[in-house]
Amino acid sequence: MIEPGINSLLEKVDSRYTMVVAAAKRARQLTEGANKLTDCESDKLVTIAINEIDEGKITYIRTKSGIK
Repeated sequence: MIEPGINSLLEKVDSRYTMVVAAAKRARQLTEGANKLTDCESDKLVTIAINEIDEGKITYIRTKSGIK
């Protein structure tokens, strides 16, 4: 089973769309050299971003033009 599960993640964000966009933006930040905020064993940046969302280590701001 994939961890963290979708139900766990949806408790942290308001929709699947928000989760995907937040994870993608965080993965991009990691690609550009940002430090990871979790001790996830994976070297895959999207997995690290998803774990950071699940642990509540990153947040998002919804604006009219998208998510920041």
